[in-house]
Amino acid sequence: MLTDRPTKLVPPVLARMAAWSGCLILVGVVVYFIVQAIARLAFVALPVAIALLLTALLFPLTNSLRGAGMRPIYATWITMLVALAVLVGTGWLVGARAGEEFPNLVVQVQETARSVQAWLIEGPLHLEQTQITGYVDEIAALLNAQRTAITGTVLSAGAVAVEVLASIVLLLFVTFFLLKDGDRIWVWFLKAFGGVAPRVDRAGRAAWATLSHYVQGTVAVAAVHGLIMGIVLAGMGVPLWAPLAVLIFFASFIPIVGIFFAGTIATLVTLGAKGLVYALIFLGILIVEQQLENHVLQPLIVGRALNFHPLAIILVLSIGGILAGIAGAAVAVPVAAVIYRALPELRHQPPELPPGHDDAPPGGEPPPARPEGPPVRPEGPFTRSEKPAAPVATGDEQEKDTE
Repeated sequence: MLTDRPTKLVPPVLARMAAWSGCLILVGVVVYFIVQAIARLAFVALPVAIALLLTALLFPLTNSLRGAGMRPIYATWITMLVALAVLVGTGWLVGARAGEEFPNLVVQVQETARSVQAWLIEGPLHLEQTQITGYVDEIAALLNAQRTAITGTVLSAGAVAVEVLASIVLLLFVTFFLLKDGDRIWVWFLKAFGGVAPRVDRAGRAAWATLSHYVQGTVAVAAVHGLIMGIVLAGMGVPLWAPLAVLIFFASFIPIVGIFFAGTIATLVTLGAKGLVYALIFLGILIVEQQLENHVLQPLIVGRALNFHPLAIILVLSIGGILAGIAGAAVAVPVAAVIYRALPELRHQPPELPPGHDDAPPGGEPPPARPEGPPVRPEGPFTRSEKPAAPVATGDEQEKDTE
C-alpha cells in the first residue's frame, strides 16, 4: 500500500525524528509570529499585562466593598481612588524628603571625596595631586564625549512621552473595567471557544489564582524588604533614605536583577555620604536580608505560586527585557508563571461519564466531578457571584399565607 511505503523506505527512528522536527519548526514559527506581534503592539500589550497585575492586587478591596453591599461601580471607583491616593501621597512624601536632604547629601559627598583624595596622597599609594587631577580630567572628558549620545537619548525619550501617556491612560481604563466587569468579560471571552470552553475556563481560573497569589505575596515581600532597608539606612544617617527605600520596594518586583540594581545604588549613596565602612556594613546587611527573603519570606508568603529554577527566571527576565525593556522584565515572570500553571489544565481531559448518563453539556465534554455540598468557586473579578434562589412555596403554604 501507499501508506506503508514511507515506513519501508525510512527507518522508524528517522521518521519519528522528522515528525518531531516538523512539529518543533511549526511551534517555533508560531512563537516567532506571536513574539513579533507582541513587540509591535508593546504599547498595548504592556498596559494590559500591568492592568492584570494591578487587578490581582486591588480586587480584594473591591470584593470586600461589594460584600458590604456596595454597587460594583461605586466599589470600583473607591478602589481606584484609594490606589491613586496612595501612589500620589507616597510620591509627594518621597519628593519632599528628597528635596530637603539632597543638599546635605552633596555636602557629605564632597567631604568623602576630600577624605579619599587625602588618603590617596598620604596613604600607602602615595599618589601625587597631579595624577589625581589627571584621572579626574579623564573622567570629565569621557562624560563630555558621551554628551551627544545622552542628549539624543533624552530627545528620543521626549518623543515617546506621548505614547507612554496614552499607555498609562489605557492601563487605567483596562484596570477599571476588569475590576468592575471582569465576570462579564470572562463569560464573553469563553463564548469564542465553543466546546473547549470548559477547559479554557479551568485554565483561566488556575492562571488567575496563581497570578493573584504571586502578586499579593510579592507585594508583601517587597514591603518587608523596603521597610527593613529603610530602617537600616535611616539608622545609619544616610541622606535620601526614604527615596532609596521606595526604590528598593519597587525594584523587588523584578526578581534577582531588581534588587541588584537598587542595592548597588543604595550602596553607592552610602559610600559617598558615610564612607567605606558604612557602605560595607550596609552591603553585608543587604546580603543577609536578601538570603532571608529568598529562603524564608518567599517560600512562606508566595509559596508554590512560582516554583521556577533561578536559571529559568534569568532567561525569562532576559526575554522580557529584550522585548519591552524594564516593564517587560517586570511582567515577564508572572506571565511565565501564569502560562506554566494554565497549560496543564488545557491538556487535562476530564473523566468520562458512565454509560447512559446524559448530563454532558454541548460540545462533548462532561462536567468535572464536584464534591458534596455547595459548590466552591474561587474569588476573582472573572467569577460571577451567584445568590441562592429563594424557595418556592407549595400550595399548602400558599393557602396558609392567604389565611
